[in-house]
Amino acid sequence: MATEIYRDAWGIPHLRADSAAELARAQGRVTALDRAWQLEVERHRARGTSASFLGPQALPWDRFVRRARLDDTARRCFAALERRDPETADWVRAYVDGVNAGLRTATAPEFARVGLTPGRWEPWTPLGIWLSTHILFAGFPAKLWRELVVTRLGADAVGLFATDGPGTSGSNGWLISGERTVTGQPLIAGDPHRFIEDPGVYQQIHLACPEFDVVGLAVPGVPGIAHFGHTGTVAWAITNAMADYQDLYRERLRRTGAGVEALDPDGVWRRAARHTETIEVAGEEPAEVEVLETERGPVVIGGPEGLDAGVDEPGVPPVAISLRHPPRVTGDLGFEALLPLLRARRVADVDKAVDRWAEPVNVVQAADTEGGLLHRVAGRVPVRAEANRIRVVPAWEPGHDWRGWHEPPRAGLTDGVAVMANHRGPAVPLGVEFAPPHRADRIRALLDGRRRWSAADLSALHTDTHLASAAPLLEHLAALDGLSDGAAALRERLLRWDRRMDAGSTDAALFAAVRSAVVRRLAAHPALAALAAPPAYPEVFLPWLALTPRIGHALEHLLTAEELYGIDRPAVVREAVEEVAARPPAGTWGDAHRLAPWRALPPETPYDEPGLAGDHDCVLCTSSVPGLTDLAARGPVARYVWDLARREDSRWVVPFGASGIPGSPHHRDQLPLWLEGELVPVVTDWGRMKKENEETGETGETGENEETDV
Repeated sequence: MATEIYRDAWGIPHLRADSAAELARAQGRVTALDRAWQLEVERHRARGTSASFLGPQALPWDRFVRRARLDDTARRCFAALERRDPETADWVRAYVDGVNAGLRTATAPEFARVGLTPGRWEPWTPLGIWLSTHILFAGFPAKLWRELVVTRLGADAVGLFATDGPGTSGSNGWLISGERTVTGQPLIAGDPHRFIEDPGVYQQIHLACPEFDVVGLAVPGVPGIAHFGHTGTVAWAITNAMADYQDLYRERLRRTGAGVEALDPDGVWRRAARHTETIEVAGEEPAEVEVLETERGPVVIGGPEGLDAGVDEPGVPPVAISLRHPPRVTGDLGFEALLPLLRARRVADVDKAVDRWAEPVNVVQAADTEGGLLHRVAGRVPVRAEANRIRVVPAWEPGHDWRGWHEPPRAGLTDGVAVMANHRGPAVPLGVEFAPPHRADRIRALLDGRRRWSAADLSALHTDTHLASAAPLLEHLAALDGLSDGAAALRERLLRWDRRMDAGSTDAALFAAVRSAVVRRLAAHPALAALAAPPAYPEVFLPWLALTPRIGHALEHLLTAEELYGIDRPAVVREAVEEVAARPPAGTWGDAHRLAPWRALPPETPYDEPGLAGDHDCVLCTSSVPGLTDLAARGPVARYVWDLARREDSRWVVPFGASGIPGSPHHRDQLPLWLEGELVPVVTDWGRMKKENEETGETGETGENEETDV
């Protein structure tokens, strides 16, 4: 059998080949044809060269990537993979060969706009993309925020802001055992939450060869199906475990005639690795960056002269900040798990495969057709002092080294169900901050609403808009008296509101307006002024340090805390409701809460992006930043339902479509379904697809059934 590429009615690629290596080559090629621009953007971002064609706005990211030595780490990890697992290394090479072949013929209008010619991928490029995609996933900059809070308000203030912050990513997921389904076989469903990008961050794909036949969601630029897959006999899915596995160290550095030295815990000054790199910037002069690395890790903030922009304390020796994270220490990104996942037949196979997982640290759920069930954490978390997990620690003091790795925790099911939504679940021993329990509690309550579930039933859970975290603000409203007539009427209206953030709801829009007004007033209050101006750290860390987003996402805690630095919270809420009553929003929640996807390059003709339902703490987690904007930049980047009884009854959808090429019929054809909470059936019958000519990319009829309706 020669390598074959098929497409279903949604343009989703279905690939067949004689071997895993040939299949990887086909996956690389078809990804290049569908996502050429996206692949090249990600390749350049992983190398710290994106400013060369995207301009100055990309320079902060490129500086961080260079200083963090991500490209060098990817090379090291691939070299180690070649030694430990030559088969997987060759499989990655085959994928890269396919990408390079596809890029030679791929077209994308963005290339002409910026004058970019696709470059050559190297064998370690997929590892670099994986690393750059996930380096901020665990949110290590939150330690900079906690350091700021402790320094300026005191240690007791940290808990007030402890919640799923604006820079983190999450997911919903739930596993239902066969005893709770209409077929007697398990169901797995959920939706990963990340910044919504166009093209999308996940690629629907079907990979088949004599060894395996898997459908799932792949990461463009990375071979295989890592996060969400269904082989027919076993299926798996993940959410972010919210584990803490990256450390920041304050470093004392000094220049010498021979270079730069760092003070170690034993009191000895040791040579730090040092070199300079030049970053090309479209439209501007090149930028030079000094790259330093101590025994702890690469220096990502500051240098021998101190932290950036003079934020060192008077009278204290200058310090810089270095980053220590597992792949840089071990030379392992967990790619050895990818082929075993594709070859999995039972839950035990998935369990064994994810033992090799490195990062990001995930909660994994899996089920098979023989009754096997799995609910565990996978990934590498170092054992070290509690202080390392909370704040930036001094590199020159003993007691902050790493002492091995945590055993990943495991959990079971309760009444035939397991729910994961970044809350305090099995990963509690490994984390510091978790998402509020609202999404998990709501999913559990909805699942408990009936005894038996089918795959077709579960899409209703994906789009639930109940906002439990509205309660503290509404309780403050209920306690107010002496309001103006307009504010009193608004108060009564919100107290009657069903607490659903539906796109067509004017009440939801009014609540969001009051919430934002409260957030702005708290952020401007003199009691919190010490947090209003963060240190002048590099721009890439600012989302974790901005006060208004922190207050917006921690509002529930701030409104329910026993005391808040003397702030009169009833007065703040009163002022906010009076403000909104005087100038209420003109439309519905969906009029304000519109989709705002990230694009490396704005489209030449802007899209009229739709309004959305949902909110940060809804199961339909479409996140805005209260107090700053109602636009939604984060949300479900895919939805899936894996049916173990019959794979063809599984469902999935992505926010836009299978193609990343503007103007393609499959660029945004799934968007209407995604907006309505509908899912596309998973097609595995080759007779219901069209075969693609490998030379021209054109599709024609094939199989015994020419219908492609889904």
